[in-house]
Amino acid sequence: MANQNAKGIKRLINACFFSAAGFKATWQHEEAFRQEVALFVVSTPLALWLGQTSIEKVLLIGSVVLVLLVELLNSAVEAVVDRVGFEHHELSGRAKDIGSAAVMLSLAWAAATWALILL
Repeated sequence: MANQNAKGIKRLINACFFSAAGFKATWQHEEAFRQEVALFVVSTPLALWLGQTSIEKVLLIGSVVLVLLVELLNSAVEAVVDRVGFEHHELSGRAKDIGSAAVMLSLAWAAATWALILL
């Protein structure tokens, strides 16, 4: 465990290492995240090419980044729920379903953003 009392630049450095560990864990354990990273890798050059203004480019890329952000949070919720226990519990199921709904909503938002800008 890292020093909880770290301040200043040391705290920022620690935060970078924790974030990298989070990306690594999500990449290793979540197929949906890997698929969404692939979507990001393909869509970013397309957004840069197809977006006519800087704002359009930022909105196109940002909508896919939003999907990645929500997937990271959903994966965190799922990990905590699984840590608590694998037995069926109504609240555990509800938490996972709500996280899944958030991912679906972010995907719909990305699709709508791309459709409204490009069509």
